[in-house]
Amino acid sequence: MELDRRFRRGIIFILSAPSGAGKTTISRAALQRIGGLEPSISITTRTPRDGEVNGVDYRFVSDDEFRRIRDAGELAEWARVFDAHYGTPRAPIERAVAEGRDILLDIDIQGARQIRRNHPNDTAAIFVLPPSFGELEGRLRRRGTEDEAALQRRLLRARAEASAWNEYDYLIINAELEDSIAQLAAVVAAERMRTARLGPEFEPWRS
Repeated sequence: MELDRRFRRGIIFILSAPSGAGKTTISRAALQRIGGLEPSISITTRTPRDGEVNGVDYRFVSDDEFRRIRDAGELAEWARVFDAHYGTPRAPIERAVAEGRDILLDIDIQGARQIRRNHPNDTAAIFVLPPSFGELEGRLRRRGTEDEAALQRRLLRARAEASAWNEYDYLIINAELEDSIAQLAAVVAAERMRTARLGPEFEPWRS
């Protein structure tokens, strides 16, 4: 039995990883299997990939629209990654935290740092790594979505991003998807039971 979320603020679960580590797959599965976990829909200026749906996977916008949203202060975090901008809308996150609802952010390291700086008591950050760099390279090559030059840039960035693992609260080595989802579910359950998240109005034996 989980603690009644009426007596705590919502939790911002941050999931970050180098490209190819599998965080998007883990994130989608977690949203389907972990009760009470809601998605955060990021906005981006990149073009949709095959199978991506506007408003479900991302909200796809133009460069001008992104700048307007950013300059209006409507983003909780934003970053430029390769040739596109990404950002997380501020209002849905702040609403979820205030209402005791838990939200999952699939964002990069730059964005995670911004969110944690602005919400230091409301976040739980999880970093995902593949079992090896060779496995990561293999996954990226199997995607077949980039030419060799673009792939090498992505691999170079992945090596740099992997060094940020110790900035996070939890580390998942994504060798088997089912194990990784179970580990994330365990993190969510543990964070929901932390006494530090309960407000002063909580009484354990309230009738």
